[in-house]
Amino acid sequence: MIKGQTSRVKGQSLFEVVVALAIITLILVAIVALGTLSIRNISFSRNQTLATRLAQTTVEWLRGERDEDWSVFRDRAAQAPTPSLPWCLTSLEWPTTPRRCGASEDVAGTIFSREVYFPGSLDVNAIHAEVVISWVDAQGFHEAKSSTFFTNWRTN
Repeated sequence: MIKGQTSRVKGQSLFEVVVALAIITLILVAIVALGTLSIRNISFSRNQTLATRLAQTTVEWLRGERDEDWSVFRDRAAQAPTPSLPWCLTSLEWPTTPRRCGASEDVAGTIFSREVYFPGSLDVNAIHAEVVISWVDAQGFHEAKSSTFFTNWRTN
C-alpha cells in the first residue's frame, strides 16, 4: 500500500447487516401472520358451511316430520313450555323432552350442537321453527341459524 492512500474496505458494515436482517425479519413475520390469519379464516368458513348444511338437513327432517303427521308435529312444537326452551337434537330423532344441549351433546362426529326452537304462539295451521347450530373454536362461540314456517298444507 502506498503511503497516504486510504484503503477501501470491501464488504458491508455491521449496521448494514443489522438493517438487512431487520427487514428480512419483518417480511417473514408478516408472511407468517398472513398465513395464520388465512388458516383461521379457512377453518371458520369450513365450519360455517358445515353448520349451514346441518341446519338445512334439520329443516328438511322437520319438513318430513310435518308431512308424516301434522298433529304429532304440532304436539312436539307445543311440548316446549316456553319459546326459549329448545329441543336438543344430537341425532335426527325427537328426544323425550325439550331441553338445551349440554356441553358434551354434539351431533355425532362433529363439534356442532343442534337445537330446534318453536318461538311464538302456535297457529292451528302454521308453526314457526328456528334451527340453531352452534360451535366453539379458538375464535370463540359461533352460530348458524335457519328460520322456517311450516304450514299444514293438507288442510282443505
